[in-house]
Amino acid sequence: MANEKLLIEACKRQDPKAQEELYQQFSPSMYAVCLRYSKSTLEAEDILQEAFIKVFRKISTYKGESSLGYWIKRIVINTAINSQRSKLYMFPMVDVADANIVKPGIDALNNLNHQDLLKMIKSLPDGCRVIFNLYAVEGYKHSEIAKMLEISEGTSKSQFARARQLLKEMARQRDIFKNERAR
Repeated sequence: MANEKLLIEACKRQDPKAQEELYQQFSPSMYAVCLRYSKSTLEAEDILQEAFIKVFRKISTYKGESSLGYWIKRIVINTAINSQRSKLYMFPMVDVADANIVKPGIDALNNLNHQDLLKMIKSLPDGCRVIFNLYAVEGYKHSEIAKMLEISEGTSKSQFARARQLLKEMARQRDIFKNERAR
């Protein structure tokens, strides 16, 4: 079923072959999203499975106002957030003016490859990791994140600043370790 509209209509009729095709088409990219929000591959797989169950249950509500991939991604992100909600530990809020927010530029984070950065993001505390992903990767605004997670906008900004600080420190440590091994 190459035609997306036919695929969607077949999924609305709960056609197992169409559901399998939809899953095969979108699961690799959605799994990557799940990995960013989880601490382990097992947890990411659980989130992906739960998200696709929701996709198949809610496919009848898909109106085509956005791309199918975007619609599925929203469900995956919301599922990931809901799975993390009880685990979210937010660092104490600090005044954003005192958070020492790092401006983009050449620093240790810019010298990382994708896999190293992904590993470092996964090692962040849950609250920092979720907010870093929502803001830096998914492109949500702090006001949107605050509504999604039912926190204040200041907490979102503070957690993002903390995530950046932790990632920068991890990158520095990695560079120090790398340079010591090269000696």
